[in-house]
Amino acid sequence: METLSTIRGWASSLADVGVSIAALAIILEVLGLKNMPFMPMNWSVVDNVSGIIAGLGSQGVMGLIAIWILWAIWHRKGA
Repeated sequence: METLSTIRGWASSLADVGVSIAALAIILEVLGLKNMPFMPMNWSVVDNVSGIIAGLGSQGVMGLIAIWILWAIWHRKGA
């Protein structure tokens, strides 16, 4: 069980790093910095997030359920 706990800790840390990088990329893009050294050229984080939200929104109730599930997973992680 200790091995699973270690792997879960690594996965959690990697997810935290990913969320931090995504937040940084969104902030930098909103501030007008398009070419960031850690992002591929012509890749817009804001456009991708908007597309995901639009896709969930076009699904109606299923989109709300998906967002609720993601929110529950995120908050369970902190417990």
